[in-house]
Amino acid sequence: MNCAAQPFRWCQQEELKMNPKTSKSRHGRKMPLVHPNAAAIDVGATMHMAAVRADRAPEPVRSFGTFTADLHRLIDWFTQCGVETVVMESTSVYWIPVFELLDARGFTVCLVNARDAKHVPGRKTDVSDAQWVQRLHSFGLLRASFRPKGQIVALRSYVRQRERLLEYAASHIQHMQKALTEMNLQLHHVVADITGATGLRIIRAILAGERDPEALAALRHYSCHSSAETIAKERSRAATAPSICLRSSRRSPSTPPTARRHPPATCGSKPC
Repeated sequence: MNCAAQPFRWCQQEELKMNPKTSKSRHGRKMPLVHPNAAAIDVGATMHMAAVRADRAPEPVRSFGTFTADLHRLIDWFTQCGVETVVMESTSVYWIPVFELLDARGFTVCLVNARDAKHVPGRKTDVSDAQWVQRLHSFGLLRASFRPKGQIVALRSYVRQRERLLEYAASHIQHMQKALTEMNLQLHHVVADITGATGLRIIRAILAGERDPEALAALRHYSCHSSAETIAKERSRAATAPSICLRSSRRSPSTPPTARRHPPATCGSKPC
């Protein structure tokens, strides 16, 4: 009898009879729920889509705004649905406020990489992102990213901010060196560090209008390895007022920090 001409259910039964081992592996086995009380959030810039199990609410997928009051309503809805763990993708920095609020309310929050959820096979086109991620998390198919707790998060933020400030400072120093070179003021050739004591004194004096090479050389720190005569010789070309006005805008609004990734070269015990 041709199996293709029979109903689909009858074909399945015939296949189970002919190969019982296959029946147990393909048809009789179901994946256990690892997180039965799981929910998911599809994080967005102006709207979050939240999803719970279909038997937990008449409307298992709902949208919420991103304001603080909206986030509290979202968390209250999760509480009413009996949610214990929430999964979300690490989309830009939009996940941070809702992540912190959920963690403060006692939920187990799972932050996953979007690529992990994207590479799991079996995605249905008629299922929203929040529903799909919730289903994957229910079966334990998503791997959580590392997120430190408590004061470690604050410490990591300070360290990262310090790294960014050091990079910004280095960029500003390069702009200052370029502006000085365009004016043929080879300050970085006679002092080891233009943001040291001697370099900053001379730069501030030039910006204030000082053009006398002897007066600029007199600002030399006593520990600088270059003599006052060398500095005065290097200052012999006076920059014009328009060039100073145009290029002084490249100077950082505040004094560049002297602390760097690598300490500046020193003459003796003090930077020059």
